[in-house]
Amino acid sequence: MSIRSLVLLLLLPSLAFAQGNDLRLPISLDADSTDYDGKNSMLMFRGLRLSQGTTSIEADIGRASKLDFKDSVWHFSGNVIIDVEAGHIECETADLSFTDTQLRLAVIQGAPATFELRRPGSDEITYAQAGNLQYDLVAGIVEFSDEAIITEGGNQISSGFLVYNIKEQRINAQSSGNGDEKVKITVIPEATSDTEETDPAENDGAEEVAP
Repeated sequence: MSIRSLVLLLLLPSLAFAQGNDLRLPISLDADSTDYDGKNSMLMFRGLRLSQGTTSIEADIGRASKLDFKDSVWHFSGNVIIDVEAGHIECETADLSFTDTQLRLAVIQGAPATFELRRPGSDEITYAQAGNLQYDLVAGIVEFSDEAIITEGGNQISSGFLVYNIKEQRINAQSSGNGDEKVKITVIPEATSDTEETDPAENDGAEEVAP
């Protein structure tokens, strides 16, 4: 099977993600209620809110085998919202991996899951969506799969698999080259204002002035 790949430089200013400094900050957790499932040795939180610096996670339900962030995986489900310095993620489920109290990896699923990146000092948003996302917070790399689409300024890139390097502002799009799985780019020209035309009705009944 032939593989086609496409590497594109995004015409974006630098995105000021501050996770690098946040990852060593204390983690705060609160919930509407907490239960312990002794049979499965699982903690369950309802109405969970978790935050670390400028990174925060909310979900209807959060589950973990232990109240520990040194080496653990937390599972979030139901109206999951993840906010970072310049980004906003909404999804159905998310598995978050912590190592040494650092949020290292987020594995996300949705129908689709959405990821919005806001330019610093601007209201313009880069919008991405896919059935599956894998976000390496330390490397600053997001992998989109299952009908992945990224839209910036009205221009759109879609493929079965997209890799977005936030630090380098670079996208790598790949497909098998078969049917709808091909990499597709849609470029929308900027609108230009037409030259003003005089309305003929404005001259109706006008008198001609002799020189």
